[in-house]
Amino acid sequence: MGFKTIILKLPTDFTTQELQKKIGKSLRLETFSWQIERKSLDARKKSDIHWQVQVAVSSPELKGEAIKPAPALHIPYRKRGKKVVVVGSGPAGFFAAYVLQKAGFDTTITERGGDVESRARAIQQFETGGVFSAEHNYAFGEGGAGTFSDGKLTSRTKNISAEKDFMLHSYVQAGAPEEIAYMAHPHVGSDNLRKIAVELRRRYLELGGTILFETQVTDIDIQSGRCRSVQTSQGELPADALILATGHSSYETYNMLMQRGVPFRTKNFAVGFRAEHPQVLINKAQWGRESLPGVKAAEYRLSSRLADRPVYTFCMCPGGTVVPATAYAEHNIVNGMSLYKRDGSFANAACVAGLHPDELLGREASPQDALAGLADVERAFYDLSGSYRAPFCSIQDFLARNLKQLNARSSYPLGLAPAPLWEMLPAPVVRAISTGLKEFSGKLRGYEKGLLVGLESKTSAPIQAVRDRRGLCDGFENLYMVGEGSGWAGGIISSGVDGIRAAMSIVDADE
Repeated sequence: MGFKTIILKLPTDFTTQELQKKIGKSLRLETFSWQIERKSLDARKKSDIHWQVQVAVSSPELKGEAIKPAPALHIPYRKRGKKVVVVGSGPAGFFAAYVLQKAGFDTTITERGGDVESRARAIQQFETGGVFSAEHNYAFGEGGAGTFSDGKLTSRTKNISAEKDFMLHSYVQAGAPEEIAYMAHPHVGSDNLRKIAVELRRRYLELGGTILFETQVTDIDIQSGRCRSVQTSQGELPADALILATGHSSYETYNMLMQRGVPFRTKNFAVGFRAEHPQVLINKAQWGRESLPGVKAAEYRLSSRLADRPVYTFCMCPGGTVVPATAYAEHNIVNGMSLYKRDGSFANAACVAGLHPDELLGREASPQDALAGLADVERAFYDLSGSYRAPFCSIQDFLARNLKQLNARSSYPLGLAPAPLWEMLPAPVVRAISTGLKEFSGKLRGYEKGLLVGLESKTSAPIQAVRDRRGLCDGFENLYMVGEGSGWAGGIISSGVDGIRAAMSIVDADE
């Protein structure tokens, strides 16, 4: 059985039959099997937009060796009799616990929020009646913040193929579309992620794992550099190892850890707004037409070359919704979400600039100061209207520093409040974002016609755990900090990989 990899150019609405016919014609084969390895949209020429499809073909008519499988994540199993507590059920926490349970450890996930079903009900009530729930919201609960997002599964982290493949395979087994294994920019959508989270929970529980929802960690018992137990709102949990995968919004947990000697340092992060446009405008700018058969909605990723600091778009949600993503009452921040079909009327993306906590506060900031300073900004965006209405202005008004547009159509469910956004963030950030917006308007036709909806403050954490590459915190023998809350990862894949590596470190140490 021979093997060959080929790259084919195919129309955007190609069918499986057309692909198979083209493979046979290209290689002059009668009998063969094939598998898509990569699929990416080439939209460099608006007159010739097409899919580039890399296909692995096997056939007795071909010369050469058979396909060699990629290295897989090896999880050795034996009954170990050791207890590991994992704090947080987002990708980092869940996959850490899942791997450890598969390896024979006795794992317990504590999650301060509720299960997916409870979250969805509470969020719907919040968005229709304005009653905020501290336990069930876009930040806290089963699956972490990513559960109510676009579900992007891309990562720029290198040398993570085994861990990434394990995650993608787990998602597919739990009901994700098989295409996530080969799309250049895979996503599953929030609607699919909610179902996937439930199925992954079921598989984890079948392995013997434990999940404690609505259970907040309040303290940890540290003796001679080892965590002995975890205090929670539901009682004490003994721990032979502790993995903290709290996400970047758990300010109380951060402060408790610092009081217990877990080392953190400040670092650069990013703040800004959500830029929102009609999806048709983005489609026309990217494709030269309002729609493209076989493609859901146009995407973009922009960065500034002229600003004096990083300015870029992040977490673009085609056909998506701007959502009220605060983790705390009387704070006001936004994020983006989209469903698998990406068929909404609006597109949104974070538009942010890099910032150091020292600049935010105008003085040297400790990690505690950084968290408090960011919380003050989030409260200020709430105080503007005394509600969860999102402060907004048009991009044109932001650039002109003149608030003229007082009403606008938006996907944001709780309403907008007109605001001089250029007065609500530090001047260096405002100048940099202005520079970036001018550039972006030159790159995407009509970009300046969009809105800025704020505040976007959760693209990354302003502090970072002092730890090794596998998550072990400095000065501790069995305490790991992983995922976005550690300041070392961002997004579903990199966070999940971070959790897996911490888990495998614990497995390796026990072999």
